[in-house]
Amino acid sequence: MLVSVPFIDLDAMRRELGPELDAAATRVLDSGRYLLGPELDRFETDFARHVGAGGAVGVGSGLNALTLALRALDIGPGDDVIVPSNTYIATWLAVSAVGATPVPVEPDPLTHTIDAPAVEAALTVRTAAVLAVHLYGLPADVEALDALGARHGLAVVYDAAQAHGATVGGRPVGSFGTLSAWSFYPTKNLGAFGDGGAVTSDDASLLARVRRLANYGSAAKNVHVERGVNSRLDEVQAAWLSVKLTRLEQWNRRRAAVAAAYREGLVDADVILPVEPDQRRSCWHLFVVRHENREGLQAALRVAGVASMVHYPTPPHRQPAYASRYRVQLPVADLLAAQVCSLPMGPHLSTEQVDIVIQAVRGGIG
Repeated sequence: MLVSVPFIDLDAMRRELGPELDAAATRVLDSGRYLLGPELDRFETDFARHVGAGGAVGVGSGLNALTLALRALDIGPGDDVIVPSNTYIATWLAVSAVGATPVPVEPDPLTHTIDAPAVEAALTVRTAAVLAVHLYGLPADVEALDALGARHGLAVVYDAAQAHGATVGGRPVGSFGTLSAWSFYPTKNLGAFGDGGAVTSDDASLLARVRRLANYGSAAKNVHVERGVNSRLDEVQAAWLSVKLTRLEQWNRRRAAVAAAYREGLVDADVILPVEPDQRRSCWHLFVVRHENREGLQAALRVAGVASMVHYPTPPHRQPAYASRYRVQLPVADLLAAQVCSLPMGPHLSTEQVDIVIQAVRGGIG
């Protein structure tokens, strides 16, 4: 079946920026400096400013960003970390990677983001941190979660892999919490041409530790003060991300326009549409609807040439990596996993393509 509406058009982004991307790569190659150089310094400064944080450290991937953030907080064996029950498995894997235990908490069924009162109810003496996710581009309830962290003396870490440009009360989401971890996976609103990530914070000492841990535990050449790893954002990716960062606000406005058209066109359709609570503004990384017959909906979309995806079909507690250890009932996560369907989203969707998607959804569900 011919695809007339791709899920996301990465090549269109590349074409729009082609000469600038070529110039950035050439600049790095001509410099002879490929790691820990001026391109990374510039990108870290600009990215931190853009997301509302005091500083940033570029690392090798979003998962590395999460893991290094937890390590910088000295979270490890014997600690519990509250995590969402419905998220990409990387959120849980980061907790496991430092030897701590992921403790899942169910989401608000309307926003799909972790429910702050449920987080507070799940706290125990073993709880060392809360790791919340800004899901699909929609911020978590940061004000409630940050207040909870302050009351209980807990670090609040945000998995911001899908939240480049999201805001709460006009403030970028990177201005909340103890640390935020970001992914630059190619499909993100701010995506690299390969893997990449960053950790942001207002706490300079925590960021200094993240930087040291990411560079073999070293802050000075040949002096390794702790057991670190190799996780560094290279100069070419940093240079390319700097180019894309100049377009992020414009591209996010295009995404918001697509989301507005979807919500208007599907307002009376038999699907559950995404919501934006007061003051919480999504950057629309994904546009996720729900329907009881998701398979039928996706089949109708395929017939119309419309690509779709499921984020995420299997919750972490049902993945083979965790299923034997988590014999718990998490009905909201299971319900969302059975019903969610992500429609095409991106800054280069045309008005005609958006209309095709709307008609396919409406026709597919009767």
